[in-house]
Amino acid sequence: MSEAVVAQKAPYKVDVEEGKNYFWCSCGKSAKQPFCDGAHQDTSFQPLRYTAEKTGTVYFCGCKASDKSPLCDGAHNKL
Repeated sequence: MSEAVVAQKAPYKVDVEEGKNYFWCSCGKSAKQPFCDGAHQDTSFQPLRYTAEKTGTVYFCGCKASDKSPLCDGAHNKL
């Protein structure tokens, strides 16, 4: 598997807590999107750690094509 699976062509809206770590799925195979569940084990992909700078809402990339991973940059609009 050399390319990530598009989990969805939209971001995932997630409420995060300041200082907490979140592990974003980079392969697109996780059943717990947008977070890693270990489904990448047979790929070259690894989860990406995101540490929330403040409590609030963030938008995690769902298409796996964002240049600002793990956060959405609107790349899904070009797919």
